[in-house]
Amino acid sequence: MFLTISTSGDAENPATDLGFLLHKHPDKAQRFSTSHGTAHVLYPEAGVERCTAALLLEVDPVALVRRGKGRGRGGAPDSALAQYVNDRPYAASSLLAVAIGSVFSSAVKGQCVARPELPEQVRPLRIEIPALPARGGAALVERLFAPLGWTVTARPVALDERFPEWGDSRYVSLVLEGELRLVEALRQLYVLLPVLDDAKHYWVAPDEVEKLLRFGEGWLENHPEQRLITSRYLSRRWGLTRDALDRLALARLAEADDTEAEEMDNAVDETADTEERPAPLAVQRRAAILDVLRRSGASRVLDLGCGQGQLVGELLKDVRFTEIVGVDVSIRALKEASRRLRLDRMPERQAARVALLQGSLAYTDRRLAGYDAAVLSEVVEHLDLPRLPALEYAVFGAARPATVVVTTPNVEYNVRWETLPAGHVRHADHRFEWTRKEFRAWAERVAERHGYAVEFLPVGPDDPEVGPPTQMAAFHRNGASEDADAKGKKNKGKKNNDVNDVNGVSDKQRGTDESVKEARTA
Repeated sequence: MFLTISTSGDAENPATDLGFLLHKHPDKAQRFSTSHGTAHVLYPEAGVERCTAALLLEVDPVALVRRGKGRGRGGAPDSALAQYVNDRPYAASSLLAVAIGSVFSSAVKGQCVARPELPEQVRPLRIEIPALPARGGAALVERLFAPLGWTVTARPVALDERFPEWGDSRYVSLVLEGELRLVEALRQLYVLLPVLDDAKHYWVAPDEVEKLLRFGEGWLENHPEQRLITSRYLSRRWGLTRDALDRLALARLAEADDTEAEEMDNAVDETADTEERPAPLAVQRRAAILDVLRRSGASRVLDLGCGQGQLVGELLKDVRFTEIVGVDVSIRALKEASRRLRLDRMPERQAARVALLQGSLAYTDRRLAGYDAAVLSEVVEHLDLPRLPALEYAVFGAARPATVVVTTPNVEYNVRWETLPAGHVRHADHRFEWTRKEFRAWAERVAERHGYAVEFLPVGPDDPEVGPPTQMAAFHRNGASEDADAKGKKNKGKKNNDVNDVNGVSDKQRGTDESVKEARTA
């Protein structure tokens, strides 16, 4: 099992700096014991202009069988089927990934005691792996490495060159060339080698999620093959895969929202703001929504598209909100909201104030009628534009709360996010993002059509050139002095049969009335 890492340099930045980065002296051949054999590090060439480090892993097949146990414990399937005759000693796999992590541990951590500035340097790198199992072929190798900035040469290895009619094997000879930091290259190899092999020689436990997120930080969050990488790395253990994907999605949202993942996850005290660190945008947005709801005098509130229940939790803290209903199309999101809100352990009086409903905002739903206020926080941008009229009618035409609060990203502000590539939306699931002019035109058109007045409020720092990061519209129904509570009592008997069952879906919700059909046609 063999891998080489090469770099080039000059008199000012000699290629032999690779020895400092790997923490292995170019003048020595070193050996290290691993759980499945012996790893050797040597330098076939070491000069100012070019330096190559080689990692040779000698696998002990007997040790592999004894430690892996093969059957039913996450061992490589080849070892389980043919314990003593397999490709593990020769083909790059999770065994080589583990060797990279242990032998080059300082480099993988991005540490260099002798030259602390080196790990942050981008260097020309060439990585060669003569025998790499690739379940998915050379095309999959390209799909995994090319988005990371590599020039990929993956040449399929024939089953037997004497018999070309037999075709290619599942192995490729891989060459990667690119300009990256060495720490990035090693971390990518650590994750992607077992992904391509689609097998691991050890039991995949929950701590593998932490390992994946640690080594995937900075590149896996936005990789186009993220789901495949996560699933294969975690040996298709679906519970672990879901956990990892959720946390990766949270990391993307946190980056786009200029906050920490812990803030998005409600794991820290959001009220503990300081002058040195402004409140995250997500916290400012919820505060702005609550301010509008309090000024409106609302007591019965709908959180439409409630997600994991962050806003519902904030509403519960204020006793003036006597009835709070969270609505989302995702059963999974509602279950997570229930867990985060601790509904099963909530005092009875408190639990009576909150309910979670499954429902689609593209359909009218009688359960949503009669409320004082409704909130659509960062929801509209997740719908395809042709479906937006159906949501407009379901909320403003059918449910008709006295107050509706809508927030959505201001696309003009995106130029202020240093980590957001030009032309990209803030989240992969956003179907669109509006300018301030576009949002104002949409809101004014909706207000005029359904009998509302609308005001516009900034959320977050109001940049003089591009406006605030989040834009808000507060709709107030004309003639909203009618008694909303009376409407609520009329529907309360029916609603109480439904709202506490997160898994229940109203039959009426599945039907589309003529008004919605007209709205969709508009």
